[in-house]
Amino acid sequence: MADSVRVVWCPALLGYSFGPGHPMSPLRLDVTIALARALGVLQREGVRMVDVEPASEEELLTVHDAGYLAAVRAASSEGRHDLSRGLGTEDDPVFAGMHDAAARIVTGSLAGARAVWAGETAHAVNIAGGMHHAMPGSAAGFCVYNDAAVAIRGLLDDGAERVAYVDVDAHHGDGVERVFWDDPRVLTISVHESGRTLFPGTGHPSDVGGAGAEGTVVNVALPAGTGDAGWLRAVDAVVEPVVRAFGPDVLVSQHGCDAHRRDPLAHLAVSVDGQRHVAERLHVLAHDVSDGRWLALGGGGYDLFDVVPRVWAHLIAIAAHADIDPATPIPDGWQRTVETLSGVPAPTTMTDGADLSYRPWSRGYNPDDDLDRAVRATRQAVFPYHGLDPLND
Repeated sequence: MADSVRVVWCPALLGYSFGPGHPMSPLRLDVTIALARALGVLQREGVRMVDVEPASEEELLTVHDAGYLAAVRAASSEGRHDLSRGLGTEDDPVFAGMHDAAARIVTGSLAGARAVWAGETAHAVNIAGGMHHAMPGSAAGFCVYNDAAVAIRGLLDDGAERVAYVDVDAHHGDGVERVFWDDPRVLTISVHESGRTLFPGTGHPSDVGGAGAEGTVVNVALPAGTGDAGWLRAVDAVVEPVVRAFGPDVLVSQHGCDAHRRDPLAHLAVSVDGQRHVAERLHVLAHDVSDGRWLALGGGGYDLFDVVPRVWAHLIAIAAHADIDPATPIPDGWQRTVETLSGVPAPTTMTDGADLSYRPWSRGYNPDDDLDRAVRATRQAVFPYHGLDPLND
């Protein structure tokens, strides 16, 4: 019998660490798995925890340049900086074991994708994954190897004809977009804070894909300060109609939770509840359009103890068909552990108590609203390529 969900996890994944003080602390992974376990999600029937080894050079070369792999290996074993390849920067300092740590994340996403495609599991989750800024020849934005791109390439190599990638991280999913810019078999959708106010400064509505692949790159650039109502309106107005029109064989999603209002690196104002709601909708979408084939990845998220573990514990539970009631109290033992680690009070429930009401796009467009203008720009740029009406569909 196929698993309900495979959750990629092993302590070795904590080895992806840029050092003390870096925003992407591996603690966020550890406390997330601890919370999912404390809530009983990982013990449910049909949930399988999967250990992973580093990806092979052959697998990495499906996306990355040979020269870049050599540079990462040199950084990993000799501490050698290569600023031309993004290695040794403030965002991506080199560390011992960098190659193996990053390659292990790749295996988690690639193996999860292949298990989903082969029917060995309904869904797969790799919270360590989602390293969407890594480019074929360089590191960027805390990302060394692009696990999402390698996983998508693996799906195509295994016979998938169409793959949809939906990225709801606060930062534009530029690396995945770059890899598949000219490939009409891959739809990349990124719902992110506008590049006018946030790294990497890309992801404009007018970016729609290369020659022969027009319309397969979709960017929704949200105004800084966008909260639940606007964020959910944007997802409703763009993500679902385009994915349904594209009709993918597999849905891959990236759930960076730095869109949260408490995140220290971005400027959006989304709640844990809003991010849980979008994960639920993507789960339903996978069942509707891809026969349930769904790979869910982590990504950004830098409020390590309050936001990240709650959002991703919800994600794992949704993939396990074991949704957690937002009002669920968080077990005392987990709270004590987090308070010891962080020195601040831990969250006590799985909700922010947010109001998730929003105005669907079908109720009309407000030309005086910054959010609506951003959404409309995207719809006008890409909807005609999918046979959709930018005003009414």
